Amino acid sequence: MIKQFLSLIRRFIPPYKKFLFGNLALNLLAQILNVFSFALLIPILQILFQVSDTQYEYMTFADGNIADVIKNNFYYYMNTFIETRGALWVLMASGVILIVMTLLKTACYFGSAATLIPLRTGVVRDIRIQVYNKVMGLPLSFFSEERKGDIISRMSSDVSGLETSLSNSLEMLIKNPIAIVVTLFTLFFLSWELTLFVLVAMPALAWVMGTISRKLKRKSKEAQNYWGTLLAQLDETLGGLRIIKAFLAEGKMKDRFAHINNTYRNAVMRMTIRQSAAHPASEFMGTCIIVIVMWAGGYIILDGMSGMEGATFIYYLVMLYNILNPIKDLSKALYNIPIGMGCWERVDKILSAENPIKEPAVPATLASFEQGIEFKNVNFHYTPGAPVLRGINLTLEKGKTIALVGQSGSGKSTLVDLVPRFHDVTGGSICIDGTDIRDVSIHDLRSLIGNVNQEAILFNDTIFNNISFGVEGATMEQVIEAAKIANAHDFIMESEQGYDTMIGDRGCRLSGGQRQRLSIARAILKNPPILILDEATSALDTESERLVQEALERLMKSRTTIAIAHRLSTIRHADEICVMLEGEIVERGTHDSLIAAGGYYKKLHDMQSL
Repeated sequence: MIKQFLSLIRRFIPPYKKFLFGNLALNLLAQILNVFSFALLIPILQILFQVSDTQYEYMTFADGNIADVIKNNFYYYMNTFIETRGALWVLMASGVILIVMTLLKTACYFGSAATLIPLRTGVVRDIRIQVYNKVMGLPLSFFSEERKGDIISRMSSDVSGLETSLSNSLEMLIKNPIAIVVTLFTLFFLSWELTLFVLVAMPALAWVMGTISRKLKRKSKEAQNYWGTLLAQLDETLGGLRIIKAFLAEGKMKDRFAHINNTYRNAVMRMTIRQSAAHPASEFMGTCIIVIVMWAGGYIILDGMSGMEGATFIYYLVMLYNILNPIKDLSKALYNIPIGMGCWERVDKILSAENPIKEPAVPATLASFEQGIEFKNVNFHYTPGAPVLRGINLTLEKGKTIALVGQSGSGKSTLVDLVPRFHDVTGGSICIDGTDIRDVSIHDLRSLIGNVNQEAILFNDTIFNNISFGVEGATMEQVIEAAKIANAHDFIMESEQGYDTMIGDRGCRLSGGQRQRLSIARAILKNPPILILDEATSALDTESERLVQEALERLMKSRTTIAIAHRLSTIRHADEICVMLEGEIVERGTHDSLIAAGGYYKKLHDMQSL
């Protein structure tokens, strides 16, 4: 778990090294100041209030070890100041020194926290960017296996959970080990016997914390999985609200949501209860350790078995109590880490997802489209042993139109998805101008292709930005020209703000025909030499279909087109029609020749005529 957390830090920390080193330096300085500020308790108790009547003489370093000399001379000068200036002056001077040291100490604490903020927020920002960029690069097949709500959950709540874990853990993992080491060194300096005794008792505290935090990672991951299910349910509800109301299924959906929500609540409750038990347990164990040390130390001092004086022992207890807080904070970090690691595992599932669509190491040049597209014995499957396409051989010359028809599930959409490499063939090859598309950069390949789909995919933006989507530097004149060709200009000008009108989520403020004409205008503005039409008119009424068909005919002029159609009337004039059945091309030819052949195409045509 700690190893996984440190691996995460090493992966994202390099750009922020300067903040990390600054934090380490300021924390070390703060702990040193903390030790010396509390050290003022000893001379105040021993000399000012005459707890000790020991007389001190000035010593040189040749008279003893460095620690004894420094300690002796410190007391010597304190005695001298009391004799020459008076006890009140020493009290005031000690107070001023304590204030200054505390000011410096708190300034260092503030500085250490401030230097960690850019690191912490920067790492989380980088993770979000990497996840988003990874999602942009993953193939469409990845999203067919994952629920959209769960992916949103990973990109939002899981990353936020990771941010919380980093916020609570990173500073504690840096500050507290430094505090523990510096304070332990001080405790050994004061009494190595008592400190060894403390170190023997510490594993009991660590065991309690380990027992509490052991299951937190699993419970955090379980809670986040339920949260993903909850978001997926919400997404499905919003997307299917019309059907839910039409089929009077509100009660069923409410019950389902309540069940998922209650399951999530129970998972969070179990995790939070376990997390809440850590602080009281560590507080109790820490108090027990201090009381045991107080008994042992008091027995040793009162019995005369140690040279430690009462004031020094009080300072020792203060420093011992001072070390318990860092230990408790460190244990808190250790049980916050499993929560973050549970979130990180779900985020990393996206980051580590393999992308089978590989860019070629040395891309072939494909600056233009000159000859045609050739499918050579193309095979494809989503899962091994279940072929979707088998032995597809097809040649599409430049400027020609090929139409694909057939029943649903025959492989038409899969075949056209292979051209822009939304998926890669699992057998055979697809070549453009004689070059295998797998040898061409994805950017160059897709820049040659325009898509108009059955569902017009638009964005919650202005009409202008939707038409010019993906075309850098498009002018208003170019957008208007594309809209006119797509039969969209008239309804755009009738809207309240013309081309600056917001169209709503997925274009919900427009009709189906209007949305489709905007997507055609977008393809016209891109001006691609290769055009893919995936049932672009199948969901429209007769009037909208006529307007869209006119726009498509203008779009298809002088372009190489692959068109998928259920309505055979829309592809009567295609140069070649390919009839697909169960992943294979079973018939091909012109409309008239296929009708004359009296095969599967004529059967489809007669059914539509009826």
